[in-house]
Amino acid sequence: MKRILSLDLFDIQSQLTDEERMGRDAVARFVDAEVLPVITQHFRDGTFPDALVPKLASLGMLGANLTGYGCAGMSATGYGVCLMELERGDSGIRSFASVQGSLAMFPIWSWGSDAQKDTWLPKMSSGKAIGCFGLTEADHGSDPGGMKTRAIPQADGGWLLKGNKRWITNGTVADVAVVWAKTGEGADSVRGFLVEKGTPGFVQKEMTGKWSLRASHTAELFFDDVKLPAHAVLPGTAGLKSPLQCLNNARAGISWGALGSAMATFECARRYAMERIQFGKPIAQFQLVQLKLVEMYTDIQAGLLMAFHMTRLKEQGKLTHAHVSMCKRHNVAAARKCAFTARELLGANGVCDDYPIMRHMLNIESVYTYEGTHDIHTLILGRELTGLDAFM
Repeated sequence: MKRILSLDLFDIQSQLTDEERMGRDAVARFVDAEVLPVITQHFRDGTFPDALVPKLASLGMLGANLTGYGCAGMSATGYGVCLMELERGDSGIRSFASVQGSLAMFPIWSWGSDAQKDTWLPKMSSGKAIGCFGLTEADHGSDPGGMKTRAIPQADGGWLLKGNKRWITNGTVADVAVVWAKTGEGADSVRGFLVEKGTPGFVQKEMTGKWSLRASHTAELFFDDVKLPAHAVLPGTAGLKSPLQCLNNARAGISWGALGSAMATFECARRYAMERIQFGKPIAQFQLVQLKLVEMYTDIQAGLLMAFHMTRLKEQGKLTHAHVSMCKRHNVAAARKCAFTARELLGANGVCDDYPIMRHMLNIESVYTYEGTHDIHTLILGRELTGLDAFM
């Protein structure tokens, strides 16, 4: 088994509980046996391996860190190391699990009515229903408060939904979309709505032409005077803070997941350097190659230590948005750097999909942008350090 922490200089594995270690190992076996043999072809074809969804559910990876309703109830750290293993396979696989659990199930679990929870969460944890998260719009990514999608109250107590969302992971196949819309003026009027597949006026359109996250469903969602019943609203949602809390939850998992991509490219480069003979010796014996490997691995170890402490803080109820921003920002940038360095070490072979380098390199470009861009997290941290808001 190609365990993700096979090289673990700071022995982070020893800090995992037996349960966390067992969950990680089960996902690692799944990635080796089920994901890696098929993912290259899916990436070439631009398709998602839908057949893996029931297997992800059987591993407890759908709503993994939620409790009840058939969810696994993993610790934040246990969930993190499992996401790291999934992204070692491919960012598209990890993104599917992240969106299903942290962005679609979490708001229903947190702010839904009992009827909404009972209807959707058991089906979603078992993989019998897929969810998506509709926040981003074509003209409003980093500034979600500027969204144009509107939910207009109707005389019968229902709602009329108008607008569209873009770059929605799982959106093409989602049975239910958690859609964020303004019910009045200003960010304080934002509320979440459950929109079911097949509702008249609701269109789910696959986005094509991507060079990143090719093994992932990505959609544009259209709401053309969609009539929703009164019970479609998530009753506990109140303002933009609700979707931002979802994003913060997802970003913590992404901070772990990105390290899976980094470790995959590092391990590939290290093995290649040990086996590639030039000038009569393996290139791993050359100083410049060792320098690159050391820098890659140091970034990974720093990211692991940060991610581990971040999720332990979350388990203790001490996590802040600044912790998450720093971890997401550092770890995704480290994964991006590792992919580029690995490509250099493999030379021309690095651009061939006989090796996973370019697939991870292209995928990490999306991860670098979504769930808060690198620059946005920089500004969040800058505000934390100075008390001055550079967003305005």
